[in-house]
Amino acid sequence: MTKANAHVAVIGGGPAGLSAAEILAEAGLRVTVIERMPSPARKLLIAGRGGLNLTHSEPLERFLARYAPPERRLDAAIREFPPLALREWCEGLGQPTFVGSSGRVFPQAFKASPLLRAWLARLDRLGVALRTRTRWTGWDADGALALAGEGGRDILHADATVLALGGASWPRLGSDGAWVPVLAAEGVSVSPLRPANAGFTAEWSPVFVERFAGAPLKRIALRLGDEQVRGEAVITRDGVEGGVVYALSRPIREAIEAQGAAVVQLDLRPDLDEAALTRRLAAARPKESRATVLRKAAGLSPPAAGLLREATRELPVEAGALAALIKAVPLRLTGLRPIERAISSAGGVAFADLDDRFMLRSRPGTFLAGEMLDWEAPTGGYLLQASFASGRAAAAGVLDWLGGR
Repeated sequence: MTKANAHVAVIGGGPAGLSAAEILAEAGLRVTVIERMPSPARKLLIAGRGGLNLTHSEPLERFLARYAPPERRLDAAIREFPPLALREWCEGLGQPTFVGSSGRVFPQAFKASPLLRAWLARLDRLGVALRTRTRWTGWDADGALALAGEGGRDILHADATVLALGGASWPRLGSDGAWVPVLAAEGVSVSPLRPANAGFTAEWSPVFVERFAGAPLKRIALRLGDEQVRGEAVITRDGVEGGVVYALSRPIREAIEAQGAAVVQLDLRPDLDEAALTRRLAAARPKESRATVLRKAAGLSPPAAGLLREATRELPVEAGALAALIKAVPLRLTGLRPIERAISSAGGVAFADLDDRFMLRSRPGTFLAGEMLDWEAPTGGYLLQASFASGRAAAAGVLDWLGGR
């Protein structure tokens, strides 16, 4: 066998797997993508329904700091294929991109489907074979890939394998974490998969739930310790979710895991400092009701005012004390939403079990990429960027390994 006639199996048809397949096929290798769903990249399509956030335009060093825990191999993969390179790749598929007001990068078509169609057409031209409705279940006694599909059980012989099976969020779209016991049985270290970029539960009163479940909280700031994020959130029947919550999901989750609950502070008027808000409240007419004062003087929406009352039960009368409360509403979060409802997942295969080529030390010829590795990042384009970059890095590792055999 030489690199020129090698056959590589890519298990998982998401962004990481398809990225690896593209690089390998461009190098002239024979590539088969195994996907358990009826079609590839279903999570990508769903993520792009409201606008496909591919990556972010912020400076690279700040961009890399979004990933946790810090990992030099993931860092190197993104440096090799940074946000600008991802945008150029999209351009090459006939899908130019633009930078939104928040710095996030989107395709001009906005949706994921035009990009995916162009990408799959390119892979088809490169000769990549796509086998759907087929699940990888491990290896047989001879080291061949064990598969289970509509036609029953099967095996596939490959000279190298890229595993890009995702985490465990949105399992109905393909990534169900079923690979965890398979790799664990091989002695691979796997950190438990946990929800990331997910909502949290809170103990709302029935009256609050009835009035405000599903209501948005706009232009707020959320703080935990020294970390603060501005954005929006949504009140749910059993808690809260949304952008500001997702951005702090890791420290909130860690606090809940360590202490059983996390108390965060909500600033309902981050655009006003406390002194200015105090003056506004003090200038309210004496005969105005508390609801009117919160609406007119404080500028709170009904959901924000309702949350303020829910958190305190009895509002302060003095303007300064009320302003301080509005700027730091204590919100006790008691648990995590199920991983099935999370945007992404934390945990996965420990990088210590991989060499610098993203190859499993315990199983030479098997490479890993994407969300099944132990890293996490907030929403904003960071998740997709790391998936694309790590898929390409794993493919480069395959080429290096095959060339050196």
